[in-house]
Amino acid sequence: MVKRGIILFLACLVAGCMLTACGMPKETDTDNRDNPTSQKNVETESSTPQETVENWGEKTTENETSAVGKEGTEKTLVIYYSATGSTASVARMIAGAEGADIFELEPKEPYSSADLDWNDKNSRVSVEHDNPDNRRVELSSAAVSDWNSYTTVYIGYPIWWGSAAYPMETFVSITDFTGKTVIPFCTSASSGLGDSAEQLSKKAATGNWTEGKRFPSDVPEDDVLSWVNELHSKE
Repeated sequence: MVKRGIILFLACLVAGCMLTACGMPKETDTDNRDNPTSQKNVETESSTPQETVENWGEKTTENETSAVGKEGTEKTLVIYYSATGSTASVARMIAGAEGADIFELEPKEPYSSADLDWNDKNSRVSVEHDNPDNRRVELSSAAVSDWNSYTTVYIGYPIWWGSAAYPMETFVSITDFTGKTVIPFCTSASSGLGDSAEQLSKKAATGNWTEGKRFPSDVPEDDVLSWVNELHSKE
Protein backbone atom coordinates (compact mmCIF):
# COMPACT_ATOMS: atom_id res chain seq x y z
CA MET A 1 0.00 0.00 0.00
CA VAL A 2 2.80 2.39 0.86
CA LYS A 3 4.46 1.69 -2.48
CA ARG A 4 1.21 2.34 -4.38
CA GLY A 5 0.74 5.64 -2.52
CA ILE A 6 4.23 6.81 -3.43
CA ILE A 7 3.62 6.04 -7.12
CA LEU A 8 0.30 7.91 -7.06
CA PHE A 9 1.96 11.00 -5.44
CA LEU A 10 4.70 11.08 -8.05
CA ALA A 11 2.14 10.83 -10.87
CA CYS A 12 0.22 13.83 -9.51
CA LEU A 13 3.38 15.85 -9.17
CA VAL A 14 4.36 15.20 -12.81
CA ALA A 15 0.88 16.16 -14.05
CA GLY A 16 0.99 19.47 -12.14
CA CYS A 17 4.33 20.40 -13.68
CA MET A 18 2.99 19.67 -17.18
CA LEU A 19 -0.04 21.95 -16.66
CA THR A 20 2.17 24.79 -15.46
CA ALA A 21 4.42 24.44 -18.51
CA CYS A 22 1.45 24.52 -20.92
CA GLY A 23 0.18 27.88 -19.47
CA MET A 24 3.43 29.93 -20.07
CA PRO A 25 3.06 30.70 -23.80
CA LYS A 26 -0.29 32.40 -23.20
CA GLU A 27 1.19 34.83 -20.62
CA THR A 28 4.14 35.54 -22.93
CA ASP A 29 1.77 36.55 -25.82
CA THR A 30 0.01 39.01 -23.53
CA ASP A 31 3.32 40.60 -22.54
CA ASN A 32 4.31 41.08 -26.20
CA ARG A 33 1.08 42.91 -27.02
CA ASP A 34 1.67 45.43 -24.19
CA ASN A 35 5.43 45.66 -24.58
CA PRO A 36 6.59 49.38 -24.47
CA THR A 37 9.32 48.60 -26.97
CA SER A 38 6.77 47.38 -29.51
CA GLN A 39 4.62 50.51 -28.99
CA LYS A 40 7.67 52.75 -29.57
CA ASN A 41 8.28 51.05 -32.90
CA VAL A 42 4.70 51.74 -33.95
CA GLU A 43 5.11 55.49 -33.16
CA THR A 44 8.37 55.67 -35.12
CA GLU A 45 6.78 54.17 -38.23
CA SER A 46 3.76 56.47 -38.06
CA SER A 47 6.02 59.54 -37.81
CA THR A 48 7.62 58.86 -41.20
CA PRO A 49 4.56 59.88 -43.29
CA GLN A 50 4.18 62.99 -41.09
CA GLU A 51 7.75 64.08 -41.85
CA THR A 52 7.08 63.57 -45.55
CA VAL A 53 3.97 65.75 -45.40
CA GLU A 54 5.85 68.52 -43.59
CA ASN A 55 8.62 68.54 -46.21
CA TRP A 56 6.05 68.65 -49.03
CA GLY A 57 4.37 71.60 -47.36
CA GLU A 58 7.64 73.51 -47.21
CA LYS A 59 8.26 73.03 -50.94
CA THR A 60 4.73 74.26 -51.74
CA THR A 61 5.29 77.40 -49.69
CA GLU A 62 8.51 78.15 -51.54
CA ASN A 63 6.80 77.72 -54.92
CA GLU A 64 3.92 79.95 -53.91
CA THR A 65 6.29 82.64 -52.71
CA SER A 66 8.14 82.58 -56.01
CA ALA A 67 4.91 82.91 -57.96
CA VAL A 68 3.80 85.88 -55.89
CA GLY A 69 7.17 87.50 -56.42
CA LYS A 70 6.86 87.08 -60.18
CA GLU A 71 3.41 88.60 -60.26
CA GLY A 72 4.65 91.43 -58.08
CA THR A 73 7.04 92.52 -60.84
CA GLU A 74 4.21 92.84 -63.38
CA LYS A 75 1.82 95.27 -61.77
CA THR A 76 -1.09 96.83 -63.65
CA LEU A 77 -2.62 100.27 -63.17
CA VAL A 78 -5.89 101.71 -64.48
CA ILE A 79 -5.69 105.49 -64.64
CA TYR A 80 -8.65 107.51 -65.83
CA TYR A 81 -10.41 110.83 -66.03
CA SER A 82 -14.21 110.75 -65.88
CA ALA A 83 -16.44 113.78 -66.38
CA THR A 84 -19.85 112.17 -65.83
CA GLY A 85 -19.04 108.77 -64.28
CA SER A 86 -19.20 106.61 -67.41
CA THR A 87 -15.44 106.26 -67.79
CA ALA A 88 -15.09 105.65 -64.05
CA SER A 89 -17.50 102.74 -64.28
CA VAL A 90 -15.53 101.08 -67.09
CA ALA A 91 -12.25 101.75 -65.27
CA ARG A 92 -13.53 99.92 -62.19
CA MET A 93 -14.63 96.96 -64.33
CA ILE A 94 -11.18 96.69 -65.89
CA ALA A 95 -9.41 97.06 -62.54
CA GLY A 96 -11.58 94.32 -61.08
CA ALA A 97 -10.88 91.96 -63.98
CA GLU A 98 -7.14 92.61 -63.85
CA GLY A 99 -6.75 92.82 -60.08
CA ALA A 100 -5.17 96.18 -60.85
CA ASP A 101 -4.65 99.37 -58.90
CA ILE A 102 -6.73 102.36 -59.93
CA PHE A 103 -6.01 106.09 -60.03
CA GLU A 104 -8.39 108.94 -60.87
CA LEU A 105 -7.18 112.16 -62.46
CA GLU A 106 -8.85 115.23 -61.00
CA PRO A 107 -8.58 118.74 -62.44
CA LYS A 108 -7.59 121.35 -59.90
CA GLU A 109 -10.70 123.20 -61.06
CA PRO A 110 -13.38 120.51 -61.56
CA TYR A 111 -15.70 120.74 -64.57
CA SER A 112 -19.28 121.68 -63.77
CA SER A 113 -22.27 120.64 -65.87
CA ALA A 114 -22.27 124.10 -67.43
CA ASP A 115 -18.55 123.76 -68.20
CA LEU A 116 -19.28 120.56 -70.13
CA ASP A 117 -22.03 122.03 -72.32
CA TRP A 118 -20.37 121.82 -75.71
CA ASN A 119 -23.44 123.42 -77.33
CA ASP A 120 -22.60 126.65 -75.54
CA LYS A 121 -19.75 128.37 -77.39
CA ASN A 122 -18.84 130.21 -74.19
CA SER A 123 -18.64 127.11 -72.01
CA ARG A 124 -15.30 126.04 -70.61
CA VAL A 125 -14.84 123.05 -72.90
CA SER A 126 -15.81 125.11 -75.94
CA VAL A 127 -13.28 127.81 -75.12
CA GLU A 128 -10.59 125.20 -74.42
CA HIS A 129 -11.39 123.47 -77.70
CA ASP A 130 -11.14 126.67 -79.71
CA ASN A 131 -7.93 127.74 -77.96
CA PRO A 132 -5.50 124.82 -77.81
CA ASP A 133 -3.15 126.82 -75.57
CA ASN A 134 -5.87 126.69 -72.88
CA ARG A 135 -6.17 122.91 -73.07
CA ARG A 136 -3.34 122.21 -70.65
CA VAL A 137 -5.61 121.59 -67.68
CA GLU A 138 -3.95 121.89 -64.29
CA LEU A 139 -4.38 118.70 -62.26
CA SER A 140 -4.81 118.52 -58.51
CA SER A 141 -2.45 115.55 -58.51
CA ALA A 142 -0.66 113.73 -61.30
CA ALA A 143 1.85 111.89 -59.12
CA VAL A 144 1.07 108.17 -59.05
CA SER A 145 2.59 106.39 -56.06
CA ASP A 146 5.21 103.81 -57.04
CA TRP A 147 4.75 104.68 -60.73
CA ASN A 148 7.92 102.86 -61.81
CA SER A 149 6.60 99.53 -60.52
CA TYR A 150 3.82 99.35 -63.13
CA THR A 151 4.49 97.55 -66.39
CA THR A 152 0.98 97.82 -67.86
CA VAL A 153 -1.14 100.97 -67.73
CA TYR A 154 -4.73 101.32 -68.93
CA ILE A 155 -5.57 104.91 -69.89
CA GLY A 156 -9.29 105.82 -69.77
CA TYR A 157 -11.05 109.02 -70.85
CA PRO A 158 -14.24 110.40 -72.40
CA ILE A 159 -14.21 111.64 -75.99
CA TRP A 160 -14.45 115.40 -76.48
CA TRP A 161 -14.71 116.57 -80.10
CA GLY A 162 -13.04 113.40 -81.32
CA SER A 163 -10.13 113.82 -78.90
CA ALA A 164 -9.28 112.58 -75.42
CA ALA A 165 -10.62 114.74 -72.61
CA TYR A 166 -8.19 117.54 -71.90
CA PRO A 167 -7.14 116.44 -68.38
CA MET A 168 -5.86 113.17 -69.88
CA GLU A 169 -3.99 115.09 -72.61
CA THR A 170 -2.26 117.04 -69.86
CA PHE A 171 -1.36 113.92 -67.90
CA VAL A 172 0.24 112.00 -70.77
CA SER A 173 2.22 115.04 -71.87
CA ILE A 174 3.95 115.33 -68.49
CA THR A 175 4.38 111.61 -67.76
CA ASP A 176 7.17 109.22 -68.73
CA PHE A 177 5.77 105.89 -69.98
CA THR A 178 9.15 104.36 -70.81
CA GLY A 179 9.08 100.56 -70.38
CA LYS A 180 5.29 100.41 -70.03
CA THR A 181 2.59 98.87 -72.19
CA VAL A 182 -0.16 101.48 -72.51
CA ILE A 183 -3.71 100.38 -73.33
CA PRO A 184 -6.16 103.22 -74.10
CA PHE A 185 -9.92 103.00 -73.69
CA CYS A 186 -12.61 105.65 -73.97
CA THR A 187 -16.33 106.17 -73.47
CA SER A 188 -18.76 108.20 -75.54
CA ALA A 189 -22.45 108.37 -76.30
CA SER A 190 -21.94 108.15 -80.05
CA SER A 191 -18.45 109.20 -81.15
CA GLY A 192 -15.86 106.58 -81.98
CA LEU A 193 -12.30 106.25 -80.73
CA GLY A 194 -11.06 108.19 -83.75
CA ASP A 195 -7.37 109.05 -83.55
CA SER A 196 -7.58 110.02 -79.88
CA ALA A 197 -5.25 107.21 -78.76
CA GLU A 198 -2.77 108.08 -81.49
CA GLN A 199 -2.83 111.73 -80.41
CA LEU A 200 -2.13 110.72 -76.81
CA SER A 201 0.77 108.48 -77.82
CA LYS A 202 2.33 111.38 -79.75
CA LYS A 203 1.95 113.70 -76.76
CA ALA A 204 3.50 111.08 -74.49
CA ALA A 205 6.31 110.19 -76.91
CA THR A 206 7.20 107.25 -74.66
CA GLY A 207 5.74 103.83 -73.93
CA ASN A 208 4.47 100.96 -76.04
CA TRP A 209 0.96 102.09 -77.00
CA THR A 210 -1.52 99.48 -78.19
CA GLU A 211 -4.75 99.80 -80.14
CA GLY A 212 -7.49 101.43 -78.07
CA LYS A 213 -11.12 100.51 -77.46
CA ARG A 214 -14.25 102.66 -77.37
CA PHE A 215 -17.20 101.73 -75.14
CA PRO A 216 -20.70 103.22 -75.08
CA SER A 217 -21.65 105.06 -71.92
CA ASP A 218 -23.89 102.22 -70.73
CA VAL A 219 -21.64 99.31 -71.72
CA PRO A 220 -22.47 95.95 -70.04
CA GLU A 221 -19.73 94.57 -67.83
CA ASP A 222 -19.56 91.36 -69.89
CA ASP A 223 -18.46 93.37 -72.93
CA VAL A 224 -15.64 94.99 -70.97
CA LEU A 225 -14.49 91.66 -69.54
CA SER A 226 -14.56 90.07 -73.00
CA TRP A 227 -12.25 92.80 -74.27
CA VAL A 228 -9.82 92.30 -71.39
CA ASN A 229 -9.78 88.53 -72.03
CA GLU A 230 -9.22 89.17 -75.72
CA LEU A 231 -6.18 91.30 -74.90
CA HIS A 232 -4.67 88.47 -72.88
CA SER A 233 -5.36 85.93 -75.63
CA LYS A 234 -3.12 87.97 -77.94
CA GLU A 235 -0.16 87.94 -75.55
